[in-house]
Amino acid sequence: MLRKDCLSTWPSRWSALVLLTSVLVLLAAGCRERPPQLRSLPENATILAFGDSLTHGTGADANKSYPFRLEQLIQRPVINAGVPGEVTAEGLVRLPQLLDRYRPALLILCHGGNDLLRRTGEEQAAKNLRAMIRLARERGVDVVLIGVPKPDMSLAPPVFYASIAGEFTIPYDGDTLAGILSDRSRKSDYIHPNALGYQQLAEAVHALLQTARAL
Repeated sequence: MLRKDCLSTWPSRWSALVLLTSVLVLLAAGCRERPPQLRSLPENATILAFGDSLTHGTGADANKSYPFRLEQLIQRPVINAGVPGEVTAEGLVRLPQLLDRYRPALLILCHGGNDLLRRTGEEQAAKNLRAMIRLARERGVDVVLIGVPKPDMSLAPPVFYASIAGEFTIPYDGDTLAGILSDRSRKSDYIHPNALGYQQLAEAVHALLQTARAL
């Protein structure tokens, strides 16, 4: 039989236990949800924007591409290394020489759209993207990943983009391009943004870099 003094203190002890458990759960959730962090970008750091026509800026003038706009926002040189029509297998061959030539501090990887259009296989595209990230990491280059939407009614990036970002613990944007391409006022055709869309993409990447404490 419980003593009277034990009974009188039980509610307060139980409340304290509940409070402590709640705090620990919140702290654990905060740790899990903390976005991946990048090293701070020096003022003279070079950023390599690598990809296909979405990086090149197809659908807008050269000075309206997202790399050009991003350079203005972050006040650091951004190399536009986008090749229209390129698939990830070709990009994987092209990337090493650019990494060695420019020695960037950061790689912004936005690739895979042509693989999806040509239905060459999501598994192979994901494998190539992983290989690109490893090439950058081997050279001490940080990476940001941008998910490219599927060319269908869903306009959602394949799940492998988010999976890759999680595997390598890198900052990832899987929403911006989907939002742009679902807005007629921000796209030049079915798969390419216009100047307004590229400006929005540049702003989203800028915000992502700030969240990741690169700026």
